[in-house]
Amino acid sequence: MGNEKGYLSFVLHSHLPYVHHPELEHCLEENWFFDALSETYLPLVNMLTKLCEENIDYKITISLSPTLTSMFQDELLQERFVTYLENKIELGERELERNKGNEELLKLAEFYRSHFEMCLDDFENKYKRNIIRGFKALEKAGCIEIVTTAATHPFLPLYQDFPKVIEAQIHTAVISYGRVFGRAPRGMWIPELGYFPGLGKYMKQYGIDYSFISAHGQLFATKKSKYGVYAPVQTSSGILAFSRDITASRPVWSNEEGYPSDSIYRDSRQDIGFDLPLDYIGPYIFDNSVRMTTGYKYYRIANGDSGHIYRPEKAWAKAIEHAENFVYKREKQVDKISSMMDRPPVIVCPSDSEFFGKWWIEGITWLEHVIRKTAASTKLKMISPSTYIDHYRNNERVEPIYSSWGNKGYAGVWLGGANDWIYRHIHKASERMEELVSRYPDESGLKKRVLNQAAREVLLAQSSDWPFIMKTCFNADYAKMRVKKHLFNFNNIYDNLCRNTVNTEWLTRIEKEDNVFPDLDYRIFGDDDSSAK
Repeated sequence: MGNEKGYLSFVLHSHLPYVHHPELEHCLEENWFFDALSETYLPLVNMLTKLCEENIDYKITISLSPTLTSMFQDELLQERFVTYLENKIELGERELERNKGNEELLKLAEFYRSHFEMCLDDFENKYKRNIIRGFKALEKAGCIEIVTTAATHPFLPLYQDFPKVIEAQIHTAVISYGRVFGRAPRGMWIPELGYFPGLGKYMKQYGIDYSFISAHGQLFATKKSKYGVYAPVQTSSGILAFSRDITASRPVWSNEEGYPSDSIYRDSRQDIGFDLPLDYIGPYIFDNSVRMTTGYKYYRIANGDSGHIYRPEKAWAKAIEHAENFVYKREKQVDKISSMMDRPPVIVCPSDSEFFGKWWIEGITWLEHVIRKTAASTKLKMISPSTYIDHYRNNERVEPIYSSWGNKGYAGVWLGGANDWIYRHIHKASERMEELVSRYPDESGLKKRVLNQAAREVLLAQSSDWPFIMKTCFNADYAKMRVKKHLFNFNNIYDNLCRNTVNTEWLTRIEKEDNVFPDLDYRIFGDDDSSAK
């Protein structure tokens, strides 16, 4: 801790729902993972590694969800990602031929093809098909701090009446984190920043020291915090809660005034997968008929006609300019705030990782230069939550209110007319899972396999991704199918156990399909003493 006036704490939340379909030759929804890996996670880890090798002084926090780390490590998805990249490179070769008569489009086609070639080389050779190697190296070097989130990323306030569900989600996440990283996590990202009073006690019992909440969760608390969102508060359970700073987050997130809305940046929505004739683009989309993104995007945000061709060099220059503006404003912010506090303020700026790269391609460059300029600043330094709380141990006692970072700040995104029907079924399955633990407290062999799979299906059904997708109407049919599939699998197991029968062939098949959390113990849904056996 030096003479800086304040601290900047970037928190990148990395999560995808578990999408794994070995029963299909290829799956459209697996492209969510492949797109994120090629457009966000590989470029992000490469950029952070470059800064680390240059001895740039920085520290950011990255949450990696258990479902995402499982997909990173899955051999089938690794193999399919290689095929995905080879397909993109082949398309690039065709695009070079198609755009021979247009110098600007030809240059962009080469840019994208080179990107996919680099992704393939890095994935195969640098990371040996497992990008977790890169995250581990960065943490070992002291450049990042890796935290976890609930096992399948449920919106936890909707399970307040089911404490065993919350315990199972957090306990499973901590076990998964330990298996991947060889130690216990200190921090936990609350899915969707969905906090309710008392949530901290569930995290505290599994050794979690801190988490993150939305600004209004703290600012509207019954007790007013003298530091506002610029220092963590100690909740009733002892967990320290860092609040999101809206002033620092708005320039990244806002569609109206945020940096990514600048017309010089690439339009992430316009893609040749939607624009070119089917007889040309067919082999590079799904089943030669379902149009989808290919990664070859030639236009900037302004309208997408031929007069608005995307120029990466100009966009990167604008990203550096925006990074300078961001750091300048944060310096001014800490100049003002620090005079009102007896400790340096910490500005917490959380974001979805995929916003950088996948949705805002220039965002990786922007983040790189925010890190560089903050490292060079005399007023502002990057810090991890762990370092901050280790140095500033005395914090105000405040219990935040029910809140989230969703639209309008509460549960409306995950509980509404489009998705509310799922909860009565998920809640009933959760009750039945607790019942199964009570009926079969200490099973082994085949019956334990069955019960473990039942627990796995309940956890997968609880993901917040499914109601979110139903709400946004993007691929809602798939989200509905997933909830129904996991509930069907669970209820089938429950009925078979009631009849004391097991269909081993069917069990083996769904174990292969839903193979997340290999060390899951079904008793995690039971009392503490039963789950510890």
